[in-house]
Amino acid sequence: MVLKASPVGENDRRLVILTRERGKITAFARGAKRPGSQLMAVSRPFVFGNFRLFEGRDAYNLQSAEISNYFTELAADVEAACYGSYFLEFADYYGREGLDGSEMILLLYQSMRALLKPALPNPLVRTVFELRAMVVNGEYTEQPPRKVSESAVYAWQYIIATPLESLYTFVLKEEVFRELKQCVDMNRKRFVDREFHSLEILRLMQ
Repeated sequence: MVLKASPVGENDRRLVILTRERGKITAFARGAKRPGSQLMAVSRPFVFGNFRLFEGRDAYNLQSAEISNYFTELAADVEAACYGSYFLEFADYYGREGLDGSEMILLLYQSMRALLKPALPNPLVRTVFELRAMVVNGEYTEQPPRKVSESAVYAWQYIIATPLESLYTFVLKEEVFRELKQCVDMNRKRFVDREFHSLEILRLMQ
């Protein structure tokens, strides 16, 4: 999945891609900004698929891609797009070259799909994503960091242990969600030492 895309020169783009096999890598899409380029549509954030890369001296060069999902629906919803951008930033924070990125990629994919489900509140999707992303990277507590209701404890344990394909299959009562969110916020402040641009935009929107 493409995490970042930035212009380089007149015609190229620099991409940060999270891969299953090699973790987070940098790749250049040569000529991607030229009209008619086959790389134009595939060299932007949220794009998910199989990328064919040529390994250069200092970075990879993108040759082609077979795209499974562009997540173009996110562009039609400003709030959902902002949440999605935050998820990409979060994944970029944890991503490292050479590490298996399979679980994080699947988490991103399922989370983007969850943002497109009207029945799931975006703040809940964000909270679930944050906790599970910290679990994927081994930075979390087995139990909520403060005393909460049994329902919040159950939700916490479900999020950290359930298969990713079943992660976004529940909603919570407002008071239970509030407890869960407070605990996830505590863990995030403990383990994540970065401010995220997309999160600041979200705060301004709410």
